[in-house]
Amino acid sequence: MSVNGNVAALAARGIARLVAARPGLEVEVNLFHRSPGRVRAVAGALRRAGLRELRGLRPTARIPGLPSDRARVDRAGIYVADVCVVPLEDGDRTEALRALGKRVISIDLNPLSRTSRTADLPIVDELVRALDRLADGVARDRTPLGSGRFVRVEPAALRAAALGTIGR
Repeated sequence: MSVNGNVAALAARGIARLVAARPGLEVEVNLFHRSPGRVRAVAGALRRAGLRELRGLRPTARIPGLPSDRARVDRAGIYVADVCVVPLEDGDRTEALRALGKRVISIDLNPLSRTSRTADLPIVDELVRALDRLADGVARDRTPLGSGRFVRVEPAALRAAALGTIGR
């Protein structure tokens, strides 16, 4: 799971709850404007919420094709992950992750954003509520991580349903 400063500030507890519900889910700090102080602040917010294991504090790899610090990742984290959860993510980074063959789950309020349009599973919802619902769902699912199980969904249908709800 990729966590930027906004996500950590808004939903550190929700992230911790999701990780507790799904052992093996890893959290990686990823910042557009990276400085040692910002990394410490984001990591501190996540640790205060109960997370102990964090990746991305000292990135060891780069996502090809991204010119910003968002390209910097942990070689043992997002770089090798099969599935990436990217809440409040930039569209260019989502596209770059997809280009690497990763399955991307996005959380974004806008079903028309490039992130929502690019994701394999766009979750169109408010971040805190989405993380709570996701944690509830994965807590009920006992499928082992790495089992290869990925339920096929139609992203366009999910975005259309979100637009229909917004239009009411």
